[in-house]
Amino acid sequence: MNYRYFSSESVSNGHPDKVCDQISDAILDAILAKDPKARVAVDCMVKSKSLIIMGEITTNADVDFDQVARQKIKDIGYLDNTTEFHSNCEIQLLLTKQSAEIGGGVDQGGAGDQGMMFGYACNETPQLMPLPIMISHALAQGMDQARQNQAIPYLRPDGKTETVVKYDYNHPSSIERIVIAVPHAPGITQAQLTADLQKQVIEPVLNNHQISSKHAQIVVNGAGPWVIHGPTADSGMTGRKTIVDTYGAMGRHGGGAFSGKDPTKVDRSAAYAARFIAKNVVAKGLADRCEVQIAYVIGQKEPITKSIETFGTAKISSWELEKFAFDLLDLSVHEIIDYFDLRQPIYTQTACYGHFGRTEFPWERLISQNQRINIMSGQATA
Repeated sequence: MNYRYFSSESVSNGHPDKVCDQISDAILDAILAKDPKARVAVDCMVKSKSLIIMGEITTNADVDFDQVARQKIKDIGYLDNTTEFHSNCEIQLLLTKQSAEIGGGVDQGGAGDQGMMFGYACNETPQLMPLPIMISHALAQGMDQARQNQAIPYLRPDGKTETVVKYDYNHPSSIERIVIAVPHAPGITQAQLTADLQKQVIEPVLNNHQISSKHAQIVVNGAGPWVIHGPTADSGMTGRKTIVDTYGAMGRHGGGAFSGKDPTKVDRSAAYAARFIAKNVVAKGLADRCEVQIAYVIGQKEPITKSIETFGTAKISSWELEKFAFDLLDLSVHEIIDYFDLRQPIYTQTACYGHFGRTEFPWERLISQNQRINIMSGQATA
């Protein structure tokens, strides 16, 4: 059998876990805007009428965490008249400063944590990302936009999307199934919801992709009507959607969450660096698929391991490939931070619809297309 199926999912900005990711990153951004060298690792938890903000923050910045959180909840769309959870919820702060032992190592340019990080790229889409996750993100974003711009005014915050893609000989050939789950106002029929989503969300997204979807099965709210939603129905926590945040399980992930962490935490910054390397390898035509792994020890500057996997698609030798890839970027922690200018408040926008495949982020840039790469020397020349 020369074909297979692969599924990836995304979630809306009102999903309880994504509510937490957005609040965590909004707090991080508010701090970095005033104190670029702050140490931040903030997690959130929501359920019913309560929000808990917890973690470690070391900063001289004066930030009203309560106000930042309430504004973000309001921006998402949890208003007083739609759900038990809203911008006037109860907020509890459980915050301390960063451990002095860890802080000493970070002060010397070391990693703020240990662990392994992965970056991935493939030539399935113009963004050099896997097709299933890119379509799932587009559907989730389209669903949120349809609610926010009143194209489908009865939608409520929260929701999930899933895309099943058929692969022939490891290349995507068709979209087989689209799955959407989204809450709505009481009294909306399944037929109306499906028709509106088809017109306002599904068709525009699929029309943007040059791949067959004419036989795709559409599934909307497979369990029937969905009215009770968000943190009223389910709990949420920062960092529980790492596969949504990365490659939809097409590429591996080290396990560390991104949101709420300043760039000295290599869970975030090194994962961005690994994606940058993998993307440039594929963009230069050196491989059809590329996965980069790097690993760090807490308090140390340099990675302890770095490796590349191209799944048999490399166009040059492994020595030449590694020479090109690891000459692209110094992988010491402070160099990653400086190269991508990561001490700026850019993180709230990463908290929905994925951290990769979006040109607005510095780790997504490509080395100049006017450059010619001398693989044997590892140097880029005009």
